Amino acid sequence: MKKFIISSFILISHISFGQSTAMIAVVLEDGKESEYLATEKNWNIAAQAMVDAGMIAQWSVWKRTPQEGDEPGNNEYLIFDLYESMEQMEKGYNGAELAQKVYKGKMSRRSIQRMLDGTGSESRERRNYILEVVDGTILAGGDVKPGDKASLNLMSKKSDDFENYESKVWKPIAEQNILNGRIRQWVLVKVKDRADNAYTGFTHFAWNLAGNPDVEFEGMSGFKWDKLWEGIESSRAMQDSEEYTCVFVAN
Repeated sequence: MKKFIISSFILISHISFGQSTAMIAVVLEDGKESEYLATEKNWNIAAQAMVDAGMIAQWSVWKRTPQEGDEPGNNEYLIFDLYESMEQMEKGYNGAELAQKVYKGKMSRRSIQRMLDGTGSESRERRNYILEVVDGTILAGGDVKPGDKASLNLMSKKSDDFENYESKVWKPIAEQNILNGRIRQWVLVKVKDRADNAYTGFTHFAWNLAGNPDVEFEGMSGFKWDKLWEGIESSRAMQDSEEYTCVFVAN
C-alpha cells in the first residue's frame, strides 16, 4: 500500500524549536491550475481529519504572486506539512487508507483511487524539502485562513553566527512590528534535507505573515543599529522577497 506525504506550514500559535516541516514547491503543467486546485481542495478535507486526529500539526497551500523576471522553473505554489517532531514525520501515514475512510459515502472507491493516482499529475515538477524551525514569534490575529498573505525571504548562511543574528537582533524587530500590527508572525527555518531536483541556492528562509499593510514598518536607527546591521548582512546572503497567498489550510 502506498504512503503519501501531503502538505502543511509553520504558522501556528504554539510554534516551537525543532518542529519539522515537509515543503513541496510545485511547478504546474500549462493549463493545469484548475485541475490542481480541485485536487488540493479534496486533500484539504483529508488534511483536516489528520490534524483533528493528531497525525500532523497543520497543512496548507500557498500561491506565489508572479514577479517580473520569473523563469519557467519558478514554482507557482508551496505545500506544507507541519509535524510536532521529526519522529512524527518519520512515522508517516497511509494516504490511501486515510482517503478511503474520510471520503466514505462521499465518493466511490474508484473515484477515491483515481484521486490518489492522479495526485501530482498536474505538476511539471515537484521539489521536496525537509525543514526545521530554528526560531519564531507568536502568531497574532487568530489562525491562518485562506486569503492571508505572507512574504518569504530565501537566505544562504555565510557565517556560524547567522542564526544568532536572526534570533537576537532581527526577532525583536519582528516582535515590535507584531505589536504595531504590521506583521502577524515571523519564523526562521533551515533546510535539513532536499530532493535531488530541489534548488540548492538557500540554506534558510524567513517567513513573515502579513498584518495591516497600512501600518508603517518600525525599525531601528543610530550607530549601534548600523553596526548590528553590518553584522546581519555579513552573516548571510538574502534573495528578493516573494509574496504568497494562502489558498487552503487545515489548522
